[in-house]
Amino acid sequence: YEAIGLDHFAKPDDALAIAARAGVLHRNFQGYTEDRCPTLIGLGPSSIGRFRQGYVQNMASTAGYGRMVADGGLAAVRGVALSDDDRVRGWIIERLMCDFAFSAVDLVERFGKAGEQLLHRSRSIALHDPARALEFDGDSFLVRTESRPFIRTIAAKFDTYFKGGTARHSVAV
Repeated sequence: YEAIGLDHFAKPDDALAIAARAGVLHRNFQGYTEDRCPTLIGLGPSSIGRFRQGYVQNMASTAGYGRMVADGGLAAVRGVALSDDDRVRGWIIERLMCDFAFSAVDLVERFGKAGEQLLHRSRSIALHDPARALEFDGDSFLVRTESRPFIRTIAAKFDTYFKGGTARHSVAV
């Protein structure tokens, strides 16, 4: 088996391992995937869907979800629209979580001015990290091999919504 990202393993001939080696691995609410589709439709109570424009979450209560669907409506109860900055940060976080690296050139080519702004922030994060967990070699940002178990903590530095505090789900070591 080969290690995939933070916490997955796959046989070398598995599609997940092949995607990881090719640098096209993705991560969604269910974990790592080789699926490149930008849309994920959430079905069922409390499910979360992802669209190009943002995220939508269904009613958490099974009874409430059932009523909304039975009434012929959508069961979505909240949504979050993504800004350009959110999209850039999301791409950086996904690349770090999947590849433990991201290319400065790819960042700017994909996102233009918004990418340039995050490039400066990325350099600052790497430069001011006392543990030197994230390094910049002039072309790419790389998570040092010995720092990979702390990838959630490293990626959180790019998340403007992360406040620290008490974890509700998975936590870093």
